[in-house]
Amino acid sequence: MDVLRTHCVGLDVHKKTVVAAVRVPQPKKKVGWQVITQTFGTMTADLLTLSDWLLTQGVIHAALKSTGEYWKPVYNILEANFELLLVNAQHIKAVPGRKINVNDAQWLAELLKHGLLNASFVPPVG
Repeated sequence: MDVLRTHCVGLDVHKKTVVAAVRVPQPKKKVGWQVITQTFGTMTADLLTLSDWLLTQGVIHAALKSTGEYWKPVYNILEANFELLLVNAQHIKAVPGRKINVNDAQWLAELLKHGLLNASFVPPVG
């Protein structure tokens, strides 16, 4: 399968935590991917730390699962620095090929890497 995005992250957003799974090429290798998973809080300071961490990882593209209202603060903080894709949770479950032991953030990153996600509409602020 073709790789469309090489530096991406899947974000599984919950009420009190955001699980980030960064998927980047293996350093100093021509083949393979490195997945780095980290959990952050949802307070503004935590989300700014998340943004800084993603920048240090070289992330360009991010996919967020749209569950309830919890995605909004994450989206608002990250939209200035990253190309964001808000994705319907039902769409993610419908994509075939998911391994049972892969968490949602890692699965989002994998689908984003291959361009297999459909963006939800996010109305402009104002």
